[in-house]
Amino acid sequence: MKLGVVVFPGSNCDHDLYHVLKHVLQQEVRFIWHKETNLSGLDGIFLAGGFSYGDYLRSGAIARFSPVMNEVVEFARKGRLVMGICNGFQVLCESHLLPGALMRNKNLDFVCKQVYIRVETNRSRFTQACAKNQVLKMPIAHGEGNYYAAPETIAELESGNRILFRYSMKNGEITERANPNGSMGNIAGICNESGNVMGMMPHPERAAEAVLGSEDGKQIFASLLQTAIDAR
Repeated sequence: MKLGVVVFPGSNCDHDLYHVLKHVLQQEVRFIWHKETNLSGLDGIFLAGGFSYGDYLRSGAIARFSPVMNEVVEFARKGRLVMGICNGFQVLCESHLLPGALMRNKNLDFVCKQVYIRVETNRSRFTQACAKNQVLKMPIAHGEGNYYAAPETIAELESGNRILFRYSMKNGEITERANPNGSMGNIAGICNESGNVMGMMPHPERAAEAVLGSEDGKQIFASLLQTAIDAR
């Protein structure tokens, strides 16, 4: 695959993503500066975590107006793969590529720790290498990860199998105690109606090597690679 990692002023997980895609998964990848408007030749776009534009106004609110985002929106509308992690998820919601919004964590604190998330469906381009109900371990690091959407939107996500991950206990049980930020329904990751755009708050790129304490994140990236193989 030929992949691109978008870099906004304030991105700080872009090199983490690049390392995993390039050196762990052996894929062709390049950085895309926020002022670029040429995404030709790419099979997938990644929006990394961090604090785009200092998170002024609210997370992702300014990044959505970057020149590159017009191209990312068009890229997604053509059915190409787009994945947003943490701040990238926030940018995707602000850009209306994904429904809902990420609000301040319920306790109003920045949360940085390892969590467990349960795979709600493996019938997606982002989870097909996983097993349904499989529990993955990976870190979170955010102050605005409290996913909110109108009840009718949540119902649409549920009925369309578009909730990909929920925060869970180690045994897969979905409980309030497992929810680190107050997110509705323990939602940790969703996809769009077409299934080619996904956003998640946990960081799979920080759980893709054994030295980091978990390799569970590799399964998400492996799902994307399988999507590319199937498309050939």
